[in-house]
Amino acid sequence: MEKFIIEGGIPLKGEVTPAGNKNAALPILAATLLTDEPVILHNLPDIRDVRDMRQLVASLGVKMEDLGNNSLRITAQTVRPADLDPDLCARIRASILLVGPMLARSCEVHLPPPGGDVIGRRRVDTHLLALRALGADIHYRRSFDFKAKQLKGANILLDEASVTGTENVIMAAVTAKGTTVIRNAASEPHVQELCQMLITLGARIAGIGSNTLTIEGVEKLHGGEFAIGPDYLEVISFIGAAVVTRGELRIRKAGPQYLDMIRMVFRRLGVDWSVEGEDILVPSKQRLKVEADLGGAIPEIKTNIWPAFPTDLMSIAIVVATQSRGSILFHNWMFEGRMYFTDKLKGMGAQIILCDPHRCIVNGPTRLYGEKLESPDIRAGMAMLLAALAADGKSTIRNVGQIDRGYERVDEKLRSLGANIERVTEK
Repeated sequence: MEKFIIEGGIPLKGEVTPAGNKNAALPILAATLLTDEPVILHNLPDIRDVRDMRQLVASLGVKMEDLGNNSLRITAQTVRPADLDPDLCARIRASILLVGPMLARSCEVHLPPPGGDVIGRRRVDTHLLALRALGADIHYRRSFDFKAKQLKGANILLDEASVTGTENVIMAAVTAKGTTVIRNAASEPHVQELCQMLITLGARIAGIGSNTLTIEGVEKLHGGEFAIGPDYLEVISFIGAAVVTRGELRIRKAGPQYLDMIRMVFRRLGVDWSVEGEDILVPSKQRLKVEADLGGAIPEIKTNIWPAFPTDLMSIAIVVATQSRGSILFHNWMFEGRMYFTDKLKGMGAQIILCDPHRCIVNGPTRLYGEKLESPDIRAGMAMLLAALAADGKSTIRNVGQIDRGYERVDEKLRSLGANIERVTEK
């Protein structure tokens, strides 16, 4: 097991380029199963979750050729409905994304239970209800068996705007017979990128970026080439790192077109940045004062479905709030386990009241001190890393494999910006 050792209190300075969007890469890798012709993907992040997904896709008889510079050629000329490795599926929740394309391509798939971050209950019922509407026959007894003689288009109202549920239905529908309408669809940037990638392969999808998608099924998809866009979660993580260290950064090729709501929320913490083309510039001088609601009431930052503030950025915002003057309430109604990491921040000196599993109040600014920490999941792990960068003294973060699942060479990037961070293998 590896750990990070960080000497905090050093302002970050310089330029950094984010990796490709992990949450786009995973469904896009699954989508390459939909065609028997070669698909070339560029800007694939070299992270553990992507490597696990590549291994799962390859286990279905798919040929993969590394082209260098984070590019990959994938040829699913023949696909076998092989049993997927249960240990790999347990490591990555995105294994469920193989169901839609495998049903479309081979009409059956056996799926062990998907895993992922332990942040609370993550239901899969939305996937099952929607795929049944397309004609799938599904049985569950400690694992899932999916079969379909022929998928047919349907008018589907998702019972929740599930990201992976939307992606699974999109992939199942692009070669289904007839027209599929998906209402209450998720519209995150990674859902949009999946749709754009499928269009390059010949799919017909309308309404991209909205909550209603219309898909005209085509008989066959062809090969193509697609570049994955920047990971906006990594972009905001580096903005947060610059802010809490009082640093100054240029983030290149940052995809600022997706960040309007996030920027609005961070302004409530006294944080802002400027945009130059595709680059984001984070100045060293930030106001860092909580913007109170009317009458001086304590404001609330609440997660919601896109384009509202995303749940994956709540932990980063909480760390930033520890350095902003004033009090603010954070409310993450989606997952009951995402707030528990705040106990670690309290141990570093933060003033945080955990109201219940979904809400906490942060009062700042507070001086943070180095501490021994352990990463419980990707996003909380990155938030702890930001806190360690801001803290006085030395911090140790164990179980950094969790952070590596979502961030490519984060320690190398931080060192290039002046951070004192070392990766050490524990004996």
